Amino acid sequence: MHDFLKAISDPTRLAALAILWPGGEYCVCQLMARLEASQSRMSRHMKVLKQAGIVLDRRDAQWVRYRRNPDLAPELAAIIDAVMNAQHKLEPEVA
Repeated sequence: MHDFLKAISDPTRLAALAILWPGGEYCVCQLMARLEASQSRMSRHMKVLKQAGIVLDRRDAQWVRYRRNPDLAPELAAIIDAVMNAQHKLEPEVA
């Protein structure tokens, strides 16, 4: 549980999860561009999420693609859902 909580405690990892959580598969290059992160930094963050079992990866030529782990325990997925919902409510509304 400690690895899981540590994995979702970082703002960059939460931002990556916000992209991955609704579904779909994204290469690290897409995550880098959307989050304005270097390749090495993004790869390190994704490694933490993978080690915690939150995301899965697959190699595609020179890139690695990530997606939400469909087998994540429901209670852990519920925690991420709650964090995403709370984060969304805290974001300022754009007029």
